[in-house]
Amino acid sequence: MVAQALLDESNDAERFSQKLAWRLRWWFVRLPAGVGMATAKACLRLWCGFPPKRSGVFSAGNGPAMRAAIFGVMIDDIEKRHAFVKASTQMTHTDPKALTGAVAVADLAGWITRHDPKTLPPFGEIIELLLGIEPQDETWRDLVEQMRRGWEDNLPVLKFADQLGLQKGVSGYIYHTVPMAIYAWYRHFGDYRKTLESVIECGGDTDTVAAIAGTLAGTTVGESGIPQDWIDGICDVSIHVALLRNTATRLAELVEKGTSRGPIRYGWPLSIPRNLFFLLVVLRHGFRRLLPPY
Repeated sequence: MVAQALLDESNDAERFSQKLAWRLRWWFVRLPAGVGMATAKACLRLWCGFPPKRSGVFSAGNGPAMRAAIFGVMIDDIEKRHAFVKASTQMTHTDPKALTGAVAVADLAGWITRHDPKTLPPFGEIIELLLGIEPQDETWRDLVEQMRRGWEDNLPVLKFADQLGLQKGVSGYIYHTVPMAIYAWYRHFGDYRKTLESVIECGGDTDTVAAIAGTLAGTTVGESGIPQDWIDGICDVSIHVALLRNTATRLAELVEKGTSRGPIRYGWPLSIPRNLFFLLVVLRHGFRRLLPPY
């Protein structure tokens, strides 16, 4: 949705937010499974007529960070990038921590894109970038310091999760997921499979933390670095691999030429039965966990 909205509007953050808001509205009525509570409330507020600047709710959930990396890849100018990240974030989440986490992912993705690192960069550069995002936030500074110590000690990702008090799994709190995703990206730098497997192994809100870690690892290695068996295993009637590749091609053209051919049309009605089927799968798993053996 962010990619399609950028293909529609990549110059003005406010107009971009309007494009994204309409996509969020229609995405929500297609009954996506597992949508976060803050995002669900924001979508309802959008349908009730709230403008994107006022539709968000006070939450520090993961949604903004999951959709942030693309801004770092697409937008070189930091001030403009942050304006787009803010427009995307405040549409659903208004807690300042949500913006800090989203900016961290966007700026790190931007750093990766423009440095094109082939070898593991000194973690001091990453620490400096992260500390500069919100230097007045003591909690954020402490999390960055814990990342620094973990990288110094070469802690496995699972051990780092333990240090953050996440022995029972990574929560949906953005100050848990973003540090975990960034830590795993650096700890397994250049290895897409290990990066994702290491955060999934931690348990908890695995889909969102893996999505964030995947954006950073994917920005680093490109499509060729993603395990081919994972790509071959994608089976989706609406958001399929060809659509993703075509969208990426148009985004690349937008960066290179400064002009867009517009968003790509696709068979979105097919996502409705797909989402209903997936919802049943999710509910089945959820209810099964209520029965013995627990």
